[in-house]
Amino acid sequence: MFITLLKSKLHKATVTDASVDYEGSLTIAKDLADAVGLKPYEKILVGNMANGNRFETYVIIGNEGSGAIELNGATAHLGKIGDRLTIMSFGRFSEEEAETAHPRVALLDEKNQIVRQNETAKHMAHL
Repeated sequence: MFITLLKSKLHKATVTDASVDYEGSLTIAKDLADAVGLKPYEKILVGNMANGNRFETYVIIGNEGSGAIELNGATAHLGKIGDRLTIMSFGRFSEEEAETAHPRVALLDEKNQIVRQNETAKHMAHL
């Protein structure tokens, strides 16, 4: 049997741009995605702390160091620049793996700089 657990989380990410004319997705700066192990085109669940909207989309990797958190396509209707988001991905783990699995989590400030990161994320950021 497998269980679905939180794998990656960016907490309090600030929306830096929104473009309805883009095909869809959420652009995340490469260094932020790497810090929590998010991969290009990975499915994510996003919660908007400003308005309560929750939606699924996928990751597009943005420029490293840019701080980019950009709502694209239909998701641009679910938030605005300055909104704070919780961005999550989940993984399927065997019961044995679930016993020791820990999510990679980073807390961001209003400029999308990492202010706190769990030890698992720090250790695995190079992977």
